[in-house]
Amino acid sequence: MNSQPNIPEKRKSRSLTFELVDQLSTEMQNGTLISGQKLPTEAAIMARFGVSRTVVREAISKLQAGGLVETRHGIGTFVLTQTDTPSFRVNPNQLSTLHDVIALLELRISIETEAAALAAVRRTEGNLRIMQEAMLAFSSAIEEGRDAIAADFQFHHEIARATQNSHFADMMNSLGAQSIPRARLETTPQINRIRLAYLRRVHEEHENILNAITSQDAESARAAMRTHLSNSRDRHKKGASGQH
Repeated sequence: MNSQPNIPEKRKSRSLTFELVDQLSTEMQNGTLISGQKLPTEAAIMARFGVSRTVVREAISKLQAGGLVETRHGIGTFVLTQTDTPSFRVNPNQLSTLHDVIALLELRISIETEAAALAAVRRTEGNLRIMQEAMLAFSSAIEEGRDAIAADFQFHHEIARATQNSHFADMMNSLGAQSIPRARLETTPQINRIRLAYLRRVHEEHENILNAITSQDAESARAAMRTHLSNSRDRHKKGASGQH
């Protein structure tokens, strides 16, 4: 009973962590934070983004897990020089139309279905824990009417990492959080209901993927990921043709 009031706060903290990860990752992708640069101090990040020290530390930990930064004890945290990162990269101006978004989803389908199958076979308990945290953050964000993109990307990125094949994780790093179709809740009540229902379906699809990976069922993981990304592609195709 005593722990019940803390649950919303914990969910809020998780969501803020993923939002901060998304913001810092974006700055690394667009060159605001460059390879080799030292990150601002914890206090500076707290002041800039209005978050707690715990959120900052958790975000840095996730950036470290993603291979984006490294902490040198007694010196600070630095953006890693991605000397081995593929030159392939999707720029924001390449996602300016629905056609561009659909094209990227087609690429993701081809890559992430196999990543899910490999992750089912090779995942660790640590991988599963991060996927579960991302799922909780996603659910919390959509129920509170906030942007769930950071948690969505973290879920997919962790599946790539769970393949234990760095090329999959490198590819997801190259795509970045911008590869997640923007499915924010709109401002009108009618659109709110439509978007909320859609994002809840996305959450259910994520659950299907996670369940298959947890069970180490490669075929089911492959099928669940294909269904998830194909549904997103098809929904955007309907949007492109004026259907809703």
